[in-house]
Amino acid sequence: MKFEFRGKNIEVTQALKDYAEKRLSKLEKYIEDVRTAQVAFSIEGEKHKVEVTIPLNGIILRGEEATEDMYASIDAVQEKLERQIEKYKTRLYKHHKAAGFKQAVAEEVKEEAEKEEGFKIVRTKRFALKPMDAEEAIMQMNLLGHSFFVFFNAETEEVNVVYRRHDGNYGLIEPHFD
Repeated sequence: MKFEFRGKNIEVTQALKDYAEKRLSKLEKYIEDVRTAQVAFSIEGEKHKVEVTIPLNGIILRGEEATEDMYASIDAVQEKLERQIEKYKTRLYKHHKAAGFKQAVAEEVKEEAEKEEGFKIVRTKRFALKPMDAEEAIMQMNLLGHSFFVFFNAETEEVNVVYRRHDGNYGLIEPHFD
């Protein structure tokens, strides 16, 4: 598993990276085909927060924990991810009557794709995209009382989305073409 580390309000030391790799590598015994794990460290006031995101085949495992100590946060997020994996494996096991996890995940992804084909669009909404910056879009979103807002970014000349995060801050989604 390849790790991608980043820090906010903290310098990510080699000792911190090594400890996180050691703890999070234990997740590989539960799941196969893990390519990357994104680990974000941050300090917010007295809390040391660790966020881990692991993309799998059609599934995203995500855990976030904040404690007084960064190492304790790493331990807590690792335990949280293990519980998520066990819960998911149990659900798949029951659903697929004892099929292997790898096979069950493949079947689950296939079923989700089939369900997506059956989605029914009940309303189409059209609106003019006025060029604006992200701050104006956030203001417009708040005025409308929505949790997200689609707008044409005047700076990048692309369609973007701003959204309200659970922590009260805002996020910006920009398109990325490979």
